[in-house]
Amino acid sequence: MKFHIYNSTEELLFAYAMYFIRQAASYVAANGRFNVVLSGGSSPKRVYEILASPNFKDQVDWDKVYFFFGDERHVPADDARNNALMVNKALFAPLDIAKSHIFKMNTALPPAECAKDYMETITAYFKGNPIIFDLILLGLGDNAHTASLFPFTPVITEEMATVKEVFLKEDDAYRITLSAPLINQAKHIAFLVFGKNKAEALEQVINGERNADKYPAQLIYLKSKEVHWFLDGEAAELL
Repeated sequence: MKFHIYNSTEELLFAYAMYFIRQAASYVAANGRFNVVLSGGSSPKRVYEILASPNFKDQVDWDKVYFFFGDERHVPADDARNNALMVNKALFAPLDIAKSHIFKMNTALPPAECAKDYMETITAYFKGNPIIFDLILLGLGDNAHTASLFPFTPVITEEMATVKEVFLKEDDAYRITLSAPLINQAKHIAFLVFGKNKAEALEQVINGERNADKYPAQLIYLKSKEVHWFLDGEAAELL
């Protein structure tokens, strides 16, 4: 794994945005397209806003970028908690991204059907070839979860590269998530973590006992390439 540590949150967010831009340029130049899995939450929202801002938006050939989601809350598409809705406001709408390039989870379906439908959508996009995303963006919760791989949930032990539904007792609600084996097939993985409240979880994921049930982000690794961790000083203070 490779760590990128910045003094301020703003430096971190701009660096993460530039990493996205470099990866997009590289894959568009090599393959004519770039497929990326986005993360939800407030942390990446600021990065999406940077990418859509006047100083950055022209640095990516957006017509050749295809967007997927690492996880989603099983809520209506117009619910404020919906990840795709947040990204639409922060990134897709400002850049006028074509709907045919955006692959959302259909949360109008029951949870298990939603997961199955999204896996079929991904499989169709890759036309039966191995599902290997160019880049997956991830965050880290203060309980060491990533995507919707939460501690002590059945999805932690999923061995197939697939999409699964997961019920969170504390929220009394379902989420839909890519499984760890599917995430680990990606060419590049980049975590974005900042804030003092993430320091303990990060330290446990990196240096703690190997216990993926308790620290699910430990499941994420790449055999052939490094996992990149973009951090601010507060998040990294215990490393």
